[in-house]
Amino acid sequence: MSDVTLGLVVAQFNASVTERMAESARGAADERGATVVEQVEVPGVYDTPLVADRLARRADVDAVAVIGAVVTGDTDHDEVVADAAAKKLSEVSLERDTPVTFGVSGPGQSGAEARERIEKGAEAVDAALDVLEALEDV
Repeated sequence: MSDVTLGLVVAQFNASVTERMAESARGAADERGATVVEQVEVPGVYDTPLVADRLARRADVDAVAVIGAVVTGDTDHDEVVADAAAKKLSEVSLERDTPVTFGVSGPGQSGAEARERIEKGAEAVDAALDVLEALEDV
């Protein structure tokens, strides 16, 4: 898919994982002939919807891929964060009529499990491009 442009939102919490996820995402974009025109880093997954919304409003962005890693702790905070972000990102996609994909690993995972799921970055980009292709037929 050529001439397709993407925005990438990368949560920096668990940066040792998310930075590698972003590399995976950029590699997937390159493989499919898409261009990441903007990468924005935010503190955490909970902070991604506003930036995804801003990117989805831009005329030069066809789709947005959101990347993050939510690791479990002593409370259910990981579930709250992931659930809230997923719901809001879905709303952004529908309100902006722009694919916004959820390349977030977790909740309910350890740091080691998060490191094993680096491919979620590539999966988010692939999903964004697949949705764009599906929309061509609708």
